[in-house]
Amino acid sequence: MFTNDNKTILLTGCAGFIGSNFVPYFLGKYPEYNLVNLDLLTYAGDLANLSEVEGDDRYKFIKGDICNRELVEFIFTEFDIRGVIHFAAESHVDNSIKNPGIFVETNVNGTFTLLDVAYKYWMTRPFTHKEAYKECRFHHISTDEVYGTLSDDPNDLFTEDTPYAPNSPYSASKASSDMIVRSYVETYGMDAVITNCSNNYGPKQHNEKLIPTIIRNALAGNPIPIYGDGKNIRDWLYVLDHCKGIDLVYHTGKKGEVYNIGGRNERTNLQIVDRICTILDEQIPLHSSQLSALRPELKSYKDLITFVEDRAGHDRRYAIDATKLENELGWKADENFDTGIVKTIEWYLKKYGK
Repeated sequence: MFTNDNKTILLTGCAGFIGSNFVPYFLGKYPEYNLVNLDLLTYAGDLANLSEVEGDDRYKFIKGDICNRELVEFIFTEFDIRGVIHFAAESHVDNSIKNPGIFVETNVNGTFTLLDVAYKYWMTRPFTHKEAYKECRFHHISTDEVYGTLSDDPNDLFTEDTPYAPNSPYSASKASSDMIVRSYVETYGMDAVITNCSNNYGPKQHNEKLIPTIIRNALAGNPIPIYGDGKNIRDWLYVLDHCKGIDLVYHTGKKGEVYNIGGRNERTNLQIVDRICTILDEQIPLHSSQLSALRPELKSYKDLITFVEDRAGHDRRYAIDATKLENELGWKADENFDTGIVKTIEWYLKKYGK
């Protein structure tokens, strides 16, 4: 139990990439909150990501499954939960293709469990909050992948009104969880909001993701795998900018609304790998690295780029229009890709001891 009179918010999945950036940011900004982090610590979760907040008396970690209703009910009662920010999700598309059942269980059933427990704890019946819980909010973190894929037209962007058209088991499970959240707003009158974000990058991202994979393989002199022709386009959002957007929507977004959070930084995968290799060529030149003896034929990290078979259901282009969030709530990304990728590479060079 916490010993102060702060309001306690339940966070889920915050030993993962985005959540572990969010926790220290949120604790630092809001002394009036306690945070309970419920995380199962699957392969993508690592408590080392949260080492800087371990000693904070306003933060508590609980290892457990969001699908475990008994545990979730205990947390709500034990800590008198006054808000939920729901990050927890299986999120790697390749894994969803191999084992879709886990994605449905965690992303759909887990979200339902959290929503239903919150509804019964905060409300007496549909559209009627308990007196002490009128300000409680459920914030669901989702993805732009629920919208499907876009054409190559740069004016073609995902908005909050874009029809859902998920193309992978991962994005289908996230679309399903979004719909469940919406149903609890419409059917029960719950105060819930949804944010759909573009591709995040930055410190603490799991090794399996594109940017850490590029950096790690380049430093090791291993092939840098790029799917298909490398021309798939993503809109890249620096993780701390995403955290600031979540903060803004949680506190000032309108009940029942969806807000897209995007960086306005479209890049092909080839552009991403080219930029990272260029920076590495400047910061850790091959001729001065340990690789020079092992791979003397390499002139640039770009020589390691290797094209591999495209993955099934690989959407061609994602790009978010964040106008609603910018105009209605005043959000603006602080980082563009060129500034954010430098900070990201610096963090990984320290992680890998370079």
